[in-house]
Amino acid sequence: MLTILGFAMIATFLVLIMMKKMSPIAALVLIPALFCVFVGKGANLGDYVLDGVTDLAPTAAMLMFAIVYFGVMIDVGLFDPVVRGILKFCKADPMRIVVGTAVLAAIVSLDGDGSTTFMITVSAMYPLYKRLKMSLVVMTGVAAMANGVMNTLPWGGPTARAATALKLNASDIFVPMIPALLVGLLFVFVLSYVLGVRERRRLGVLTLDEVLVEEKVEEKETETVLVGAGGSGDGKVSMHKGVAGGAGSGTDADEQDDDFQGLDPHRATLRPKLYWFNALLTVGLLTAMIMEVLPIPVLFLLGAALVLTVNFPHIPDQKARIAAHAENVLNVSGMVFAAAVFTGVLQGTGMVDNMAKWMVDVIPGSMGPHMALVTGILSLPLTYFMSNDGFYFGVLPVLAEAGAAHGVSPLEMARASLVGQPLHMSSPLVPAVYVLVGMAKVEFGDHTKFVVKWAALTCLVILGAGMLFGII
Repeated sequence: MLTILGFAMIATFLVLIMMKKMSPIAALVLIPALFCVFVGKGANLGDYVLDGVTDLAPTAAMLMFAIVYFGVMIDVGLFDPVVRGILKFCKADPMRIVVGTAVLAAIVSLDGDGSTTFMITVSAMYPLYKRLKMSLVVMTGVAAMANGVMNTLPWGGPTARAATALKLNASDIFVPMIPALLVGLLFVFVLSYVLGVRERRRLGVLTLDEVLVEEKVEEKETETVLVGAGGSGDGKVSMHKGVAGGAGSGTDADEQDDDFQGLDPHRATLRPKLYWFNALLTVGLLTAMIMEVLPIPVLFLLGAALVLTVNFPHIPDQKARIAAHAENVLNVSGMVFAAAVFTGVLQGTGMVDNMAKWMVDVIPGSMGPHMALVTGILSLPLTYFMSNDGFYFGVLPVLAEAGAAHGVSPLEMARASLVGQPLHMSSPLVPAVYVLVGMAKVEFGDHTKFVVKWAALTCLVILGAGMLFGII
């Protein structure tokens, strides 16, 4: 019964948000509360929620201060050189922009943190997608898949969990997987090219001149309408320009190139004299995070305080930077705490345990010698419908034991368990995905409908490559 109710709860949640009948926050809170009553454990709802909040509180704190830290680093210009290189490659070609999104997301994912990747990628690419009227779900989908492949890095989480759960060395799991993961990343780049070509066919290929001229025509029309209506035309037009990214009135090529930057190269928050301080601080922070010198939430808390103090020594300026990123902080932290209700009920009522046991029990005995393949396939739905902790510490040991009985090594099982990560990164239980859709102003349901099929295909490509290379 708990198994059925568990799957029903997840299905109800996904259907309602994909049909836009409920917001993700409301669905994450109300649906599990209702199913908790159905299970007959409504009296324990408070305990389940508090347990879930306790488990996710460090994640919420990490995201809050990580958003502030990297938001300020974006403001002061730390990532401008990388962004300029990507944007120079992209120009105004939709195909190049989509491929550039995948490349940028993959590069930034080297730090092992999905939230960081999405903040930098969206901040850099969002203005281009908006200006060219490109599909924003293409941006979120490509970024999520690239980050999902890179999430298998030993310091990204899943590999370390698999190693811990099966008492293996993380490098023994990851290093042989590199060829298959490279194939998966190459597939993401190829898919980005295909999606970009599709966007190019839909929109056509524009030059910078055409894009900027079109914007100026739209601005002129907006100004005319507002003046004719007797409104405050100047203020409205300025706001329109600001949203578009600060399009100026210059006509030469250099001015137009500056106009088309994803990040305003003349913004008042730039701190070029502090560039190397900020770069070294970020490298030091990421190094400390990888070496686990302190808990990650503590590192970002200290880093955010330090970067605000050094770059903006005046209190009004610090308040302005915090206010500038407050919307993202509130959206993400609110979503995380709402997800705590969902995960708290799933775990507290025993739904997750029953669902995992059922999935293992339905595997035919004849599939025993192929348990690595089975684990790879199961990693897609299981890591999507439950947290990485639940899968790697609850399900993987059971699967590995079944595989060992048929001569399948724990290393093969551990590698197969990593296959589902490109899909996992778009799971409603992953806090970082709310950073992605929130900053990109994309409905979570729209993102889900677009990305699931492509992410699942990416997972299967990695699984196929792993079997072809004899890794899995």
